[in-house]
Amino acid sequence: MSPASTKDRSDAGIRSISALPRAERTFVDDLSVPGMFHAVVVRSPVAKGKLLGIETPRLTHGGILIRASDIPGENRLEAFGNSVPILALNEVHYIGEPVAILVGPDRSTLEKTARACVVSVAEETPDLYFEKFSSDRVAAKRTATIGDPDAAFKTAAQVIEGTYRTGRQEHWYAEPHGALAGFAYDKMEIAVATQWPFHVRRTVSGVLDVRAEDIVVECCEVGVHLDGKLWYPSLVAAHAALAALICRKPVKLMLTREEDARYSPKRPQAIFHHRAALGEGGELTALEARVVMDIGATGPFAEETLDRMCLGSLGTYRCPNIRVEGFAVRTNSLPSSPFAGFGLSNGFFAIENHVSRLAAAIGQDPIEWRKANSLRQGDVLASGLPLKEPVPADELMDAVIAMSDYRRKWAAYELLKHGREGKKDSPLRGIGIAYAYQGNGFLSNGPASNYAVELELYKDGILEIRTSAVSGSHETAALWRHVAAETLALKDSEVRLAENRSDLVPDSGPSSLSRNIVIITKLIERCCLVIRKQRFRDPLPITVRRVHKAPRSQGWSGLRMEGNPASLFSWAAAIVEVEIDQILYIPKVRGVWLCVDGGRILSDRKARSSLENSVLHALGWVRQEQVHFDAGGAPGVSILSYDVASPGEAPPIVVDFSWNESTVPKGIGELPFGCVPPAYAQAVSQASGIDFDALPLDPQALRDALEET
Repeated sequence: MSPASTKDRSDAGIRSISALPRAERTFVDDLSVPGMFHAVVVRSPVAKGKLLGIETPRLTHGGILIRASDIPGENRLEAFGNSVPILALNEVHYIGEPVAILVGPDRSTLEKTARACVVSVAEETPDLYFEKFSSDRVAAKRTATIGDPDAAFKTAAQVIEGTYRTGRQEHWYAEPHGALAGFAYDKMEIAVATQWPFHVRRTVSGVLDVRAEDIVVECCEVGVHLDGKLWYPSLVAAHAALAALICRKPVKLMLTREEDARYSPKRPQAIFHHRAALGEGGELTALEARVVMDIGATGPFAEETLDRMCLGSLGTYRCPNIRVEGFAVRTNSLPSSPFAGFGLSNGFFAIENHVSRLAAAIGQDPIEWRKANSLRQGDVLASGLPLKEPVPADELMDAVIAMSDYRRKWAAYELLKHGREGKKDSPLRGIGIAYAYQGNGFLSNGPASNYAVELELYKDGILEIRTSAVSGSHETAALWRHVAAETLALKDSEVRLAENRSDLVPDSGPSSLSRNIVIITKLIERCCLVIRKQRFRDPLPITVRRVHKAPRSQGWSGLRMEGNPASLFSWAAAIVEVEIDQILYIPKVRGVWLCVDGGRILSDRKARSSLENSVLHALGWVRQEQVHFDAGGAPGVSILSYDVASPGEAPPIVVDFSWNESTVPKGIGELPFGCVPPAYAQAVSQASGIDFDALPLDPQALRDALEET
């Protein structure tokens, strides 16, 4: 098929997506336009092999099968230097990889036809394990050495090793992935729930071989996305747009809940091996960390995630001799996707558990060891640069200790642990602590473009904010309006957000890693300050655009783990208390206490709500959420039994802030993912008397271990 413009393929009788009443466009699945066709993806049945062909039943009622050879432009999605095939052409690399698209007027007929399709593959032996790997499967590698670790280990008073695992996790969105594509005169419009609208636009324009300006992307409700809607919506949108282009009809592609759970990307699993050397006083003299991450068949954010896993695995502790190496390994399983915490939380789970083992080995309270060995202002980071800003380690830990009554409880539970042998007449209790940071924004291998926000003050006094940043909650949008109203002495009702369409708003970049708070809010404030100076001198309307330029001065080198990994750091300490019933052996969270240094808090209510939600998601990750693969795929029975915590299971959560005079807002939403899971694991370990080193903590493993003891 030869390349063609969308104008040549438009259908004058098609009603455009933008003509739908606003109330109809909350979720993708709510959208419907007259004459709409549906699309269903035909997928690979095996994990690896040569694609030989696709046999389909006789297609009726205008049904069409679209293959990779029908793509007029590029058969790939590009993100962060990695590519993903739009449709498999000659080879398949994981179970569920898209190989074709079925399009027709009736969705149920399409689903039956898709099940009857025979995808012929010359099957090959898949690579399903990531712990051991050959060099050709390494997608990214990181190495760094500071000081002389070998000499430090030789002279150490004590050397302690440990291995820790973090499992896959499902994002479990408010609705499954989907997209609706159709024509409006000479433009193609795509409605999709995405964190990165302009990435959708670039991907679709490349696939269709048309100008990016001919593609209009409209954002639907994303809900709580946990960073799972960064790149995969672009693939789904490309499938829908390709089908619309070829059929000359509006096309809706909506994954079923089971299909989404079985075939959409997951949080990558990883394994961490730590080796620590202690001096005579129990101080950390050397630390080695080896990180191996399974990215599946591909991972557009593999390097960013690996960098953060390596950084997280070194923790927040002072150490003169460090060696770290990390590997992102390809397997024939589902592609990986970032998850809240972006790999940093995985690393913190490993190092914080290891630190508790170090403290136990020398008979010291784990919180006292942390306070004595935590980084301080002026200390050199593992990346080689000194910490220039204050580090509130003591303040945060002292505050969370007071909030939770940690000292009394820890001492009491230690006594109970050593005196309860053979007793089953009372519940087991434990308490744990962890300390973590959050780096705001992407590292240097992230998006390097300039991103903008535009504001316009109209003659009627209404201020309009134009940004493609996607809010994960309505509270963020309300916060932007409030900041603008406060700066310009307007009412909140006099500030509105422009409709998030790529033809109406500037490219504001991906909405991830607290960019909405740290960058977008700052750009809105800067625009407002300019308008405030001009509003009584220049005629209305006044339009101001301000641009964020991705910093390059920090000089971060992922290959060597050198430079400044973040322009801003926020910090948190968390304590979790648990109780284990000796009949059911199911840990119950008695309370979570969290103290945060987040710089300038723009909205106390919004900040607390964000942190409480993150605490619940972090507890779900460590307690129960686990995706089990069988021969490279997620079986239906595994997905149906996937366990997500309900709001009714929420434990008491106490959040407080370390107040300071900072005028800079910093991201805080990912901090609970860094410190709540390891604190929970330590609490369970104290309660049970058994060290647990994997996430999530398997209830059956806990039951077996306790019954054995």
